[in-house]
Amino acid sequence: MTQEGATVQRTQKRGRSEMGRYIAKRLLIALATLFVILLVLFLLLTLMPGSPFNNEEKLSPDQIAALKAHYGLDKPVVERFFLYVWNMLHGDFGVSYSIQTNMPISSMVGPRIWTSVSIGLEAGILGALVGVVLGIIAALRQRTGWDTAATIIAVLGVSLPSFVFALALSYFLGYRAKLFPIIFDPAHPIVSSVLPVIALSMFTLASVERYTRSEMVSIMESDFMMLAKSKGLPKAKLVIHHALRNTLISVITVLVPLLVSLMTGSLVIEKIFSIPGLGSLYITAIQSNDYNVVLAISFIYSVMFILAMLLMDVLYVIIDPRIRIAGGK
Repeated sequence: MTQEGATVQRTQKRGRSEMGRYIAKRLLIALATLFVILLVLFLLLTLMPGSPFNNEEKLSPDQIAALKAHYGLDKPVVERFFLYVWNMLHGDFGVSYSIQTNMPISSMVGPRIWTSVSIGLEAGILGALVGVVLGIIAALRQRTGWDTAATIIAVLGVSLPSFVFALALSYFLGYRAKLFPIIFDPAHPIVSSVLPVIALSMFTLASVERYTRSEMVSIMESDFMMLAKSKGLPKAKLVIHHALRNTLISVITVLVPLLVSLMTGSLVIEKIFSIPGLGSLYITAIQSNDYNVVLAISFIYSVMFILAMLLMDVLYVIIDPRIRIAGGK
């Protein structure tokens, strides 16, 4: 092996090592953050006035005290917290106190979370892909009809709430054209998801399109792009390997939080299309003081957000390895 080849191999090995340390560090930070979030949520719910059994008007104070003792709610807060963490690590989020008495929360949340996550993820992917494509077209065709059309779509997507698109789609494509069902049918999730996915994706599509266009225009007019053009590089290579790579870094910053919000579900969209998602269960749990359900869903939302932020950090480095990841070097 030549000296140059050995140098390249050492550089690649060092890069993989730095990537591993970077991901491990981010994982430790994520775990610590989730522990703190769980502690804060647990304390807030514990300090809230009332109890899950206040809605039962027929229960006497002695009966309520007996129920608290049965569920372990009479134990010290610290003991209850670490017992909850231990059980949670073993997949036990407790049982529902009032919504569906004694039903395991995992059985309540499981089917709903996958419904909300699948619809939100589909909406995020659709919005991201279409938004990036429209943004690139608008940037490369400035001050043309393509640019104007993309701008109009972006303005409408940002200005109008998702439920407006949901109602319009339900009326024209569901009621009038009868192309898609208006009410979500778990037996046919793919067809039933089309309208809510399109409605949810509009804001993401518009946001991604605006940022993509803005970044692409800025990068295409930058000095290093002018230098690359002067070297005679093909336009496709300029756009894909230079402009698009730098643009995606900014787009990811905008996209990841939007994707998390979509995956956690939109209560309004779920109500319009009667989707049995996580959002409706969350509101019901809050209204009925079902602490275990509120805590479990809040923690699930937190896990999704932290994982998304971790994914964003890793994608930064994958898209542009020049980003410094090792001790500021």
